[in-house]
Amino acid sequence: MSDPNAKYQSPLTSRYASPEMAANFSNNKRFGTWRRLWYNLAVAEKQLGLGGITDLALDQMKSNVDNIDYEVANQEEKKRRHDVMAHVHAFGLVAPEAAGIIHLGATSCFVTDNADLIIFRDAMDLLIGKLVCVISDLAQFAVKHKDLPTLGFTHFQPAQLTTVGKRATLWIQELLWDLRNMKRARDDLGFRGVKGTTGTQASFLALFAGDHDKVEQLDQLVTELSGFTTCYPVCGQTYSRKIDVDFLSPLASFGATAHRIATDIRLLANLKEIEEPFEKDQIGSSAMAYKRNPMRCERICSLSRHLMVLIGDVLQTASVQWLERTLDDSANRRISIPEACLTADIVLTTMQNVVEGLVVYPKVIERRIRSELPFMATENFIMAMVTKGGDRQECHEQIRVLSHQAAAVVKQEGGDNDLIDRVRACEYFAPIKDDLDELLNPATFIGRAPQQVENFVANHVAPALAPYSAAIAAKKPAELSV
Repeated sequence: MSDPNAKYQSPLTSRYASPEMAANFSNNKRFGTWRRLWYNLAVAEKQLGLGGITDLALDQMKSNVDNIDYEVANQEEKKRRHDVMAHVHAFGLVAPEAAGIIHLGATSCFVTDNADLIIFRDAMDLLIGKLVCVISDLAQFAVKHKDLPTLGFTHFQPAQLTTVGKRATLWIQELLWDLRNMKRARDDLGFRGVKGTTGTQASFLALFAGDHDKVEQLDQLVTELSGFTTCYPVCGQTYSRKIDVDFLSPLASFGATAHRIATDIRLLANLKEIEEPFEKDQIGSSAMAYKRNPMRCERICSLSRHLMVLIGDVLQTASVQWLERTLDDSANRRISIPEACLTADIVLTTMQNVVEGLVVYPKVIERRIRSELPFMATENFIMAMVTKGGDRQECHEQIRVLSHQAAAVVKQEGGDNDLIDRVRACEYFAPIKDDLDELLNPATFIGRAPQQVENFVANHVAPALAPYSAAIAAKKPAELSV
């Protein structure tokens, strides 16, 4: 056996991907699905009265669906330069009674395209199952921290307060849109069906002696035997590659969401307010032993960029399909679509691992609030002074002078924000000195953030996750191999 370390391996499968998603795009899954399709076609043809298909032939096909001799298939493909006919040959060797009727009436795209649609649908089921678990975990995080004030940022500059939980709902909302888009793409997938070489079903019409009704019944029967309720009503040799655009678009969009969330966590990690999990024996830097780099979120960002650009491949492929079809789609699709699903799978697993172990540092958050809140509270000071008989304009001027003095201490001297001490020491503000602590209570600056979290989770998150309660209940902790 050749050494796998002596040749290039895609890190998507060798390093990162989950076993279940890697298996979904394996040769066993693909070529096993081809054989199931050939079996379904033969079953349907026999059921509709086509002669020459024996029960023994069907039994041999069914019992050898997963009995694939890759050496035989590879040797035949090298000789014929045709993967489908190579596997027709290999299947016929283990199901000799069926050798003469395998692929009867079909074109290569009967197995290649229909198998792709089955594999894509299964891939999306895996992704949706992981996405709902991430949303569920984040929703719990949001509720837990719905009342914890934190400094908001616009332009990555200090802004009004929000809460840790409320910020998490911004992430969840985008993930809910991704869930909607993925489910819609999954449910919209149809079956190519049995359409023949250029989509006219001419070969099947010949097999059934011009009986149009039986051809239509064959198309529907094979569709149902293959696990679909509907097939595309018309196609050329292939199903329209526009379908690939519809399938991949939600994954690219999810890539943007994942990148945004991971970037937010990286920024907050720099502020030491929130961190991704860091294992006991994990090393952040080979040189700087003290470092705790956000490597999981960095990986999410790195892979999400790859995920986002893959949509370009399917868009270009869809745009250059000539007339009934052209083969310049094939090699590109073998790479771009599996890579998109594998990458989305890796990103979701990593996100779940991050969310499950998110660490919040309330004391650091509180300290940063204390450093910025005095400036934000100045309007409250003015309102409080006015209610006790003060002049609004004069109060504004007093606050302006003291604020500039405090800002100079922070920016020019590197000191702490001492605005509150200056307000307490100023005789002008004597009427509100006893009220300053309450005026500076962070909880009074977060508006309806806690209520927004509660309402959002109850009215939007819970209904969206309800159909997936079994998957969420069966969720296991996400473990990363590296």
